[in-house]
Amino acid sequence: MSKEHWENIYATKGMQELSWFQKVPTTSLELINQVAKNKQDAIIDIGGGDGFLVDNLLALGYTDITVLDISENAIDRAKKRLGKLAKKVKWIVADITEFVPNQEYFIWHDRAVFHFLIEQQDKDYYRELVNSAVSGYFILAAFSDQGPNKCSGLKICRYAKQDMQNFLSVNFRMISSFKHNHPTPFGTYQNFIFSVFNKINKN
Repeated sequence: MSKEHWENIYATKGMQELSWFQKVPTTSLELINQVAKNKQDAIIDIGGGDGFLVDNLLALGYTDITVLDISENAIDRAKKRLGKLAKKVKWIVADITEFVPNQEYFIWHDRAVFHFLIEQQDKDYYRELVNSAVSGYFILAAFSDQGPNKCSGLKICRYAKQDMQNFLSVNFRMISSFKHNHPTPFGTYQNFIFSVFNKINKN
């Protein structure tokens, strides 16, 4: 992952110039609400950047939220937008391929970071992270096999349901998987595959 690339994106582009912009990330929120046991569950949003998932989770009363992003500019933008509410969130600036968690998370949410991992060693490290740091549910969204080949100028990996299932076939059980057309601010659509996994074998 290129930190410089993402710092530049968030330094030069406005919110509505980003294809992933969603004021209310309905699909992610619905999935989180379905699997959450209570509002104190530890939730981490991988690649949350200056996205609005954190705003909506706070509004719903969730109290243990972590946002991780490779871009400090992105996180600074989110903090500025949230104002005093930003103090209720744990913010982590880190490359996911170098991230070392210091706690477990009941819900791990990733919308469109995983598909940027091209090298097998990075995918393997990500799998190890999820296996060790997730105690409850893993919600993963990536470009589907009908989605774009690139995002933000970078090559990505596209996924089908079976690919998702194969990725976490040992310690997790897939409980749902479906495709979703995300409407971009530019009037186009990006086809995602959302998959939800439940931890079945805690290490």
